[in-house]
Amino acid sequence: MSKTIAALATAPGISGLAVIRLSGIKSFELIDKCFKGRLRISDAQSHTIHYGKIYDDNVLIDSVTISVFRSPNSYTGEDVVEIGCHGGNIISNIILDLLYKLGATLPEPGEFTKRAFLNNKLDLTQVEAVADLIHSISKPSAEFSARQLNGQLSKKLSELRQQLLDIAGFLELEIDFADEDIQFLDRNEILNKINDTIHFCDNLISLHKSSDIIKSGYFVSFVGFPNSGKSSLFNTLLYKKRAIVSDIAGTTRDYLEEYIYINELPIKLIDTAGIRESENVIEIEGIKLVEDVLLNSNLIFVINDISLGDNHSTELYEGLKKRYNNVFLLHNKIDLVGQSTAQGLSISAVSSEGIDDLKSFIFKEANKSFSRTNDVLINDRQSYLLTGIVDSLNNAINAINNNFENELIAIDLKEAINSIGKINGETWNEEVINNIFSNFCIGK
Repeated sequence: MSKTIAALATAPGISGLAVIRLSGIKSFELIDKCFKGRLRISDAQSHTIHYGKIYDDNVLIDSVTISVFRSPNSYTGEDVVEIGCHGGNIISNIILDLLYKLGATLPEPGEFTKRAFLNNKLDLTQVEAVADLIHSISKPSAEFSARQLNGQLSKKLSELRQQLLDIAGFLELEIDFADEDIQFLDRNEILNKINDTIHFCDNLISLHKSSDIIKSGYFVSFVGFPNSGKSSLFNTLLYKKRAIVSDIAGTTRDYLEEYIYINELPIKLIDTAGIRESENVIEIEGIKLVEDVLLNSNLIFVINDISLGDNHSTELYEGLKKRYNNVFLLHNKIDLVGQSTAQGLSISAVSSEGIDDLKSFIFKEANKSFSRTNDVLINDRQSYLLTGIVDSLNNAINAINNNFENELIAIDLKEAINSIGKINGETWNEEVINNIFSNFCIGK
């Protein structure tokens, strides 16, 4: 980490302000080469802001503010400078080009946060919370990510890891005193502590699916025969014309997806291609995509054109119920038949009759998943490791109950300890770290 890196920390494009971040041992030196203010930045105190101008030789580039953060009290743990300049597509790029000319380098994706991790400013659960916070699509997602960034999960994992380390240490110590038949820990006490850890991990694993929904949205798919009104319903819920609506069957050749928010919960609506026999190659491919969409859907509505009969889509509905979870029949076009006696939800995508009831139903189903997050967001990597921890600890319990040698019990405990370390970064390898940070943007 000897290089001093510089990148745009705010989103590119037209804006009132932009922020450029530098981190590294030469951050202050580089700024002093192009900044003119009341004092040299190398002499400035940490956590102060200074006004002045950026020059390229004698050419004025912009009037800026310089925020100073001295090591180790900065985001990365290194000397950090943040330049506040005017926004837009030109000024920030000119300043960055100047900094690169003076000796700064372009960072890898996520390198600022990677340096924070390597300098023990953040652990891996906090690093992943940073990524979740940046990519939040809703208020709940942002709130949960912010709380996780605060480090409560990290603290609990470290406590459990230390507890298991202590148990393993005592078990190995008993080996040295095997001839004296000394037992440093009661076996029931060991079992209780291991079971507490298993319970904690199982609870986190159970939050994995709901965490995905919090981060990516609750997926609601509309499926049915052509001209059943899927696209009209899609447009009505979006309050805009997003999908092409036509009397010609097979208009939707692919699937469309858009987010709506119901009481702050992110709902991803997916309008799929109409299901029917077709010889049109493009339409056939669109229909094939429906299966992949439905596999990843949290809620599926089979849209029935009730003007063709209450049972027009019953066979399709029953078939999908056998293959997927959370499938419901939704009758559309009730404006064409008057009073409906059909079972289930009934709407008119054209007149909006029943739309409020439909949205309430979607919210109720979605909220079942959102309400289970317990302020913790668990990703695929963490869920996989947590499952391994539970397996290892169950093996340890089995070894204890069967009076196995301490060495064998300790092996299972050490596997669990190692996996906890991989979750919070107390143990890690370069490949995993690089993979995590590859999903970050350049300026983070």
